[in-house]
Amino acid sequence: MSIEVANESGVEVDEQDMIAAAQYALARMDVHPAAELSITLVDMTTMADLHLRWMDLPGPTDVMSFPMDEIVPGGRPDATAPGPSVLGDIVLCPEFAAGQAKESGNSLSAEIAMLTVHGVLHLLGYDHAVPAEEKEMFSLQNELLQAFRTEQEEVARKEWLAARDARLLGRAGFLDD
Repeated sequence: MSIEVANESGVEVDEQDMIAAAQYALARMDVHPAAELSITLVDMTTMADLHLRWMDLPGPTDVMSFPMDEIVPGGRPDATAPGPSVLGDIVLCPEFAAGQAKESGNSLSAEIAMLTVHGVLHLLGYDHAVPAEEKEMFSLQNELLQAFRTEQEEVARKEWLAARDARLLGRAGFLDD
């Protein structure tokens, strides 16, 4: 999976966590591993301009998605297997996200991961314009984020245990030549 990130926002974010969230969501949604995705982080002025130009809504927003190839997760049973594709672009505004994170008690990294997954789902055709769609999309978003965080915690726990074991084995002389 090719995920390109351009941070033009002036706000430092954990790009690796953002990429990991996107990779996780795309893998769970059975998107071809050779798919391409672009994530751009912009400032409030740029996001407000994009929001007005593409959505005809004033002021900045947190995330916008611009799909390229039409992709439907799971596809039709009689369709050929999907190949690599260009998913499109996700545009995030970390400054806007920071305000939302503060209001909800989340870290900026958690908010950016949530917005990244939200953007991925939009690229895959999910929307929240009507209540039934909103329920489906946000339910899936929450499920993906919870599973992503659980997996990250498990990886961190295993890394911590491996480092602890290496320290203990080194002190006991097992690692001496």
